[in-house]
Amino acid sequence: MNGKSFFVDLSLCTACRGCQVACKQWKNLPAEKTRNVGSHQNPQDLSFNTIRLVRFNEGRTADDKLQWYFFPEQCRHCIEPPCKYIGNMYCDNGIKQDAETGAVVMNSRTAGIGNKVESQELCPYNVPRMDEKSGQWAKCDMCLDRVQAGRLPACVQSCPTGTMNFGDRAQMLALAEKRLAEVQKTNPDAYLADPESVRVIYLCTASPESYNGNLLASVDARKMINKALAKGGVNRRDLLAGRLRPGKNA
Repeated sequence: MNGKSFFVDLSLCTACRGCQVACKQWKNLPAEKTRNVGSHQNPQDLSFNTIRLVRFNEGRTADDKLQWYFFPEQCRHCIEPPCKYIGNMYCDNGIKQDAETGAVVMNSRTAGIGNKVESQELCPYNVPRMDEKSGQWAKCDMCLDRVQAGRLPACVQSCPTGTMNFGDRAQMLALAEKRLAEVQKTNPDAYLADPESVRVIYLCTASPESYNGNLLASVDARKMINKALAKGGVNRRDLLAGRLRPGKNA
């Protein structure tokens, strides 16, 4: 399988939020009004104007020591993107997948989706967010404009610790496996999150719950996606097999 992928080494993340700021700057996204809720995380969730967010979670290690778990969240750019299959039942080609990189990109036509579905119905990781005014949806697009110009995504370019990595998929998978073997020398429970299914591969050193409830694609989320497909009168197997064209059969 060709295309591009990210490798995100959570064992190196210091939550500097450089990636979050770089994303805002490159995309020219406005700041959001927030308030202090007792957490260093800011803002508290993804939104139409915050498509990358470093999540903070305070937990405990196995020996009951305080531990911060940092999770730079973004679209996973799924190999088989449910958002594309479901969203395009409501909008004509509002969600596309770049053939060369595998990037999953939302455009202004997603206004046709509006509030007909929820984020969990579009995405097993609950990532895309809708603009309440326009009904348009947004998420990370892999900085496709930068990548097509031979540059790194803004988040990767800004990362000072080596947490964020980007390149050809085979290269990133090899780097992920190499780093996993190194990290497992001191943390045998380390693992890679959904590497076969996504183009954003996280190396994790703690349970999924320690980072975020959406680190892995949940069974419940997949059930919601199948329900959303059924709502549109479309069978997921038919979509994946190419027997139906999203946006033309709802």
